[in-house]
Amino acid sequence: MSMSSTISATPAWVLTGQSGPSSLEYVSEFRLPLLEPGDVLVRLLAASLNYRELAIARGKFGLSLATPIVPSSDGAGEVLQVGSSVKGLKPGDKVVTHLTVHQDDNAPATFADIAAGLGHGAHGALRKYAVFHESSLVKMPNTLSFREAATLTCSGLTAWNALFGPGLARARVRDAGKALEGKYVLVQGSGGVSVAALQFALAAGATVIATTSSNPKAEKLSTLGAHHIINYRTTPNWGEVAKSLTPNNRGVDIVVDVGGPSTVSQSLKAVTTDGLVALTGLLGAPEDAQVPSIMDGLTYLCTTSFDDRIFSFEELKEAYEYLEQQRHFSKVVIDIE
Repeated sequence: MSMSSTISATPAWVLTGQSGPSSLEYVSEFRLPLLEPGDVLVRLLAASLNYRELAIARGKFGLSLATPIVPSSDGAGEVLQVGSSVKGLKPGDKVVTHLTVHQDDNAPATFADIAAGLGHGAHGALRKYAVFHESSLVKMPNTLSFREAATLTCSGLTAWNALFGPGLARARVRDAGKALEGKYVLVQGSGGVSVAALQFALAAGATVIATTSSNPKAEKLSTLGAHHIINYRTTPNWGEVAKSLTPNNRGVDIVVDVGGPSTVSQSLKAVTTDGLVALTGLLGAPEDAQVPSIMDGLTYLCTTSFDDRIFSFEELKEAYEYLEQQRHFSKVVIDIE
């Protein structure tokens, strides 16, 4: 049986069309639904933006969108109230959101799951209070701040799958500690997926080559531990250069490709004959069952990283523009409270 939540409406941002950041509209009284038995009421404290949010706002996500919709799949907050059948969470728990909803633990995500995900088929994290189904939430590590936790699930899981695939994720996260010893990994750019992949690969023992577009971003990548850095704007043949940095020019073992059609030709020039080019972005999504183990292991494997500039809730349009102009490093974070 459904019941009234302690909060009936919330300030929120909604996407009313697909013309980019200009389609975002602030709503002071966004109605919340009744709390169903499997639902959880959350006070959201931070959120982050992925390129997915830009693609949806620009109508380039490839899946139809029903507006208005509250954007963003990635948020962190505190549980205020739980439905009668919720077993894994209680008031006071700190949680992060997870993109896919109502998904069986071991079922791979389909395009239908992605279409129904937070910020597209279901209302997302860019609001002060939200009612989520329990399957959309994961307990966050106590060692992380809400800002840090809000950056993890989408980009972190994508990076994990690109490097290790689903098999290792079903084992203990710490099994990744030596999984890439002696391997060369190429990560593209300095967005959320690439920075997460950089840190995962380093923690797993790989030699990491990173590409980026500017010297300031190169310095940040170096600080995080990248062994080699290539400016792809001044070095358009970065794939060949990356290959030359490997023993006997054999090529890198894994390329984490975030650019797709614009970068895959260079990725193929960089990779070794039996290597892997992991195409990320809008091509798929990780499995639900991987979330808890990866969340628990993030503080063991790597630090979190987000841009130096933190946007307020009221500055959401500016945050979208900042991301679209590629002025960010790693994740763009929004303080909700």
